Amino acid sequence: MFKFLKEKLKSAISKISEGVEKEGKVEEKIVEKPAEEPPKEESNASELPASLRAGSQTSRSETRSQVTGFFAKLKEKFTGKEEEKKEEEHVHPIKTEKKYEKPKITGSEEEIQEKTEAKEELTIAYKESEKKGFFATITEKITTTKIDNAQFEKLFWELEMALMENNVSVEVIEKIKNDLKEQLVEKPIKRTKVEETIQETLKNSVEKLFETSTIDLIEEIKNKKEKPYIIAFFGINGSGKTTSIAKLANMLKEEKISCVLAASDTFRAASIEQLQQHADKLGIKMIKHDYGSDPAAVAFDAIKHAKAKSIDVVLIDTAGRMHSNTNLIDEMKKIIRVAKPDLKIFVGESITGNDCVEQAKTFNEAVGIDGIILAKADIDEKGGAAVSVSYVTKKPILFLGTGQKYGDLQVFNSEVVMKSLGLA
Repeated sequence: MFKFLKEKLKSAISKISEGVEKEGKVEEKIVEKPAEEPPKEESNASELPASLRAGSQTSRSETRSQVTGFFAKLKEKFTGKEEEKKEEEHVHPIKTEKKYEKPKITGSEEEIQEKTEAKEELTIAYKESEKKGFFATITEKITTTKIDNAQFEKLFWELEMALMENNVSVEVIEKIKNDLKEQLVEKPIKRTKVEETIQETLKNSVEKLFETSTIDLIEEIKNKKEKPYIIAFFGINGSGKTTSIAKLANMLKEEKISCVLAASDTFRAASIEQLQQHADKLGIKMIKHDYGSDPAAVAFDAIKHAKAKSIDVVLIDTAGRMHSNTNLIDEMKKIIRVAKPDLKIFVGESITGNDCVEQAKTFNEAVGIDGIILAKADIDEKGGAAVSVSYVTKKPILFLGTGQKYGDLQVFNSEVVMKSLGLA
């Protein structure tokens, strides 16, 4: 799915990144930040000389004195003998200091090894404390780049063309543009993370296109106290409406939810026979009248039958129509008045791109749709409709048609679309 759009997005992101790095204003600055506190020894901190403790401000002579005494105490602990304390000679900091002789360690080989390692760890800690205390700082050079509004407009044109070529609606293009502008224009971006920043911003922008609250249809059907749950389907001729109804009927059957079909498309030739074939294959009852009869009457009879037989759901097929056909629009409104559907679903072909989006807008204005099914999404290599239709209508995509079999109806998942676009 959406192969072309994915490739175009990838190419556009790469070119914008190159443009930002090439045309952006480069800035360098040095930042200071606190160094990490040296790791604490497992031994009792109170036994360490002051010079080895984090944040010590002692002089060199004091440090030398403390370390000398500390190692003398260690020797006493290791050997178990008391040694006479020698008075330390005062050495001027500038003069060469007297070399400190390491005390000898006695005991078994294992004890000597263990005690030697302990001494080495303390010596390292001492050297580190001399080199870097808790309040020491380290410096880092940060190189960033900035672009102005004129540069952004020039660079965004590449992405705008990619979106337009793949039937993404004008409203969505404008939203993506504003989101990117907010994150990129006059904002310092690390030169090593330009492409990553653009990718993340675009991902967040596209994710927001699907924020319309979703509908868990199966859960809603099960939770309705007064049966049946009524669903009416609308769309133009050839959009895959009748096939989508059959797929949904199969899904309900697998969920142990009973349903009846209403053949309210009494206008198009062979429409009743087409729905009857699906009903027969699925083993589902269908209510029909003759061609030219009142579609609202067919819906009414199907609902009456469902109530009498305690059937859970009524699925109403309606004639395909364009918004310019006033008579058919009025007929559609009458079906809604009579049937009072719990859910009004628009079915559109994903591959028609902007046309599908415009059709959804029109039907939403005429009857107020509640959700959308995008048929033929599996062969849609552009993806403009999937990206745009929910944002433009403010209605959720409920299902994607992904094949010709009854089981080829997927509950819509925005993460699948994001992965298909290479943004997940």
